[in-house]
Amino acid sequence: MRLLLDSQVVIWAMVDTELLRPAVRESIAAADIVHVSAASLWEIAIKRARGRLSAPDDLIELIGRAGFVPLAITERHGWAAGSLPRLHNDPFDRMIVAQAIAEGLTIVTSDRRMRDYGVPILAV
Repeated sequence: MRLLLDSQVVIWAMVDTELLRPAVRESIAAADIVHVSAASLWEIAIKRARGRLSAPDDLIELIGRAGFVPLAITERHGWAAGSLPRLHNDPFDRMIVAQAIAEGLTIVTSDRRMRDYGVPILAV
């Protein structure tokens, strides 16, 4: 299985794995590859700077140590995200959906609205 972690799941996986269902923790551990989108890190940094989210200073290093693979935003991802119907108002989440579709990834998320795009979801 090839996974893409949603922003909140990135933090939970790095800081408090008990917030993830045991089956989800096992799926992450057994996955062929686990991606973290640049969009997630951008969203986390913005929310953290505004005091709306707590995340460790060394989040990027923690992600690397966990063996998760960064997923850059490409031109194809940008075009795909901009072309998605507005079923979800969050541009970061639409980018994650676009990346999952383009790269054939399953999104690990607690956001039920992402299902509306027909992308594979692993619910936390």
